[in-house]
Amino acid sequence: MSKPDAAAPLPRPVAAARRKAAGAAPARRGRPPKTEAKAAGETRDLILDAAEDLFSKHGFYGVTIREVAREAGVDTALVHYYFGAKRELFDAVFLRRAEVWNDDRVAAIDRYAETAGDNMTLEGLLEAFLRPPFEWSLKGGPGWKHYSALVAQTNANPSFGGETMARYFDPAIHRLIELIAKVLPGASEVDLYWGYHNLSGALTLTLGETGRLDRLSNGRARSGDLETAGDYMVRFAAAGFRAVVGMSSRQA
Repeated sequence: MSKPDAAAPLPRPVAAARRKAAGAAPARRGRPPKTEAKAAGETRDLILDAAEDLFSKHGFYGVTIREVAREAGVDTALVHYYFGAKRELFDAVFLRRAEVWNDDRVAAIDRYAETAGDNMTLEGLLEAFLRPPFEWSLKGGPGWKHYSALVAQTNANPSFGGETMARYFDPAIHRLIELIAKVLPGASEVDLYWGYHNLSGALTLTLGETGRLDRLSNGRARSGDLETAGDYMVRFAAAGFRAVVGMSSRQA
């Protein structure tokens, strides 16, 4: 599909966008042929990929629907047709990989808990929980790098970051805290949530690979060395969780 002509009137009606996506074929009743459904799916993915790239680099407020359409090589009306307003497009981008990421994390900690049984350790739980996002960022290709940077931005966004992170990530986090409570029975819920809050900030900053660590250490430590970063994070976070056990009772 060619890029939109800058002189063409925008936005076009939704019906026109639909005909354009189907190769200008007349509308038909009933289920569309598989070839059309496949083409529609590929177009959606193209738009999502373009939006993910741009949002990860410029943030939600620094990107327009027109820029996403241009990057994807589609008409602006087609982006509106598939996703609606910009916030709905952002949510679709965020959800696409959040499901994979969080399903993998819950599955990993559940497998570890079942295998370890009474020998479950804090380090083992954290390693299982952190491994999927690090592995996806390391081996999943550019899209996962973009997504990691997008999560880092969203986690620190005061406007809608908290609501977005809660909507897509809370079930996995609650499961982790439930299991950590079994390893640290002396910790209150307040202690555990503060512990996770600190881990969350470190995780998203690290996955963002901002280069800050490289400059701060004069190249001695590299923000792109995610395998090493994961090892450090497991040990640092485990020590942090143990250190905050009982703090809430001392402050009461």
